[in-house]
Amino acid sequence: MPSYVIYEKCDGCKGQDKTACMYICPNDLMVLDKEAMKAYNREPEYCWECYNCVKICPQQAIDVRGYADFVPMGASVIPLRGSEDIMWTIKFRNGMVKRFKFPIRTTPEGTADPWAIMGSKKDDFDGEYLYSEPESLLLDELPSK
Repeated sequence: MPSYVIYEKCDGCKGQDKTACMYICPNDLMVLDKEAMKAYNREPEYCWECYNCVKICPQQAIDVRGYADFVPMGASVIPLRGSEDIMWTIKFRNGMVKRFKFPIRTTPEGTADPWAIMGSKKDDFDGEYLYSEPESLLLDELPSK
């Protein structure tokens, strides 16, 4: 189920050139209607339901109807983003409410170092051996020519 904007809640990120949902959408589906100053999903059929726009919207103006494997039919999913985590609230049809927290990335934009986690450097990929081999092949060493 693609994301959709709750029109009454959206403020167009207060007139900025690029809204938060436009910035975060991996498919560039979210756009700003400059006349109404409201964001909308221009091509819902291409939405991945990644929840990026839902999580980043400062007004909680974007929603996605959840799939049955995530939330039962008729339930709603509401994220509330904090500085270090997201508080998810699930409201079921019978009135029951469940909440859970999930940590968010706190690394400043553009500073993530993907090689730091692997304990390798990009130069290792240019060498004779690939990172994690020969161990991943269960060999002591790679065969030579």
